[in-house]
Amino acid sequence: MAGSNKVGVITDSIACLTRELVAEYGIRIIPLNFHFGDRNYRDWVDITPTEAYELFLKDPESFYTSPPSATEYLKAYREVGARTRNVLCITLSSKLSTTYNVACIAREQVGDELPEVSIEVVDSRAAAAAQGFIVLAAAREAMAGKSLAEVVKTAEEMKGKVNFLVLLDTVRYVYRSGRIPKIASQAGSMLNIRPLLSMSAGALCFKGAVRSREHGIERVFRILREKAGRHPIHVAVMHAYALDEAEQLMAKVAAEFDCVELWLTEFSPLMGYACGTGTLGLAFYTEE
Repeated sequence: MAGSNKVGVITDSIACLTRELVAEYGIRIIPLNFHFGDRNYRDWVDITPTEAYELFLKDPESFYTSPPSATEYLKAYREVGARTRNVLCITLSSKLSTTYNVACIAREQVGDELPEVSIEVVDSRAAAAAQGFIVLAAAREAMAGKSLAEVVKTAEEMKGKVNFLVLLDTVRYVYRSGRIPKIASQAGSMLNIRPLLSMSAGALCFKGAVRSREHGIERVFRILREKAGRHPIHVAVMHAYALDEAEQLMAKVAAEFDCVELWLTEFSPLMGYACGTGTLGLAFYTEE
């Protein structure tokens, strides 16, 4: 099991990995933080995503986020370094958060304390379950007994394969991402515009907008067909407080595509605070 791996893998909770996958591959998760009112919560530790979205719906303006501290990464490096001499930390895209920089700072700080441990930090240039697939690829190589260099190489290669599509149910909160002014997001919300987002070079990008969830799902499947063709495919279905719709989406994916891997996860509220509840998404990559 994970304890015999040559390489220990660390990532943050934005990767949206299920607890079952985390346990199966021995992945160390660093929780990101969010705040509601005067209380701090650690993502997936102090509260589930569903519970977090219920808080969000009570008062969205009292809900805000913050990255983990260097102390959290130091703790993770020490824990993982105690059982293996090679550590790979894969972070949320540096274009979306400071987590990559914080992880690098912590690596420098712990260097004298753990001179026998090699620590590599990789910027996933991704988010949510797309980041999760990069982490899984690395963790599977680690479980197979591969070297740190081989595990890093696999993670880097997966960065170029994985895709990410997210359909928002509202544009109301997107101003929190810093991408558009608040007045524009409010106007878009009044018009019932639902944006479709993807990622390019580590940053979120706009793929279009639809007026209904049905049309949005059609657009997502059109893109999925174009990219997957008839190749076997790995898919993760994500949702923000929309379990029924996500299960329907998952069934539709299973019926139409040759899925090597298909799993369902909740969209981290650390991203959901800008996307809003009702968000649905897919992360996927095809077999060569």
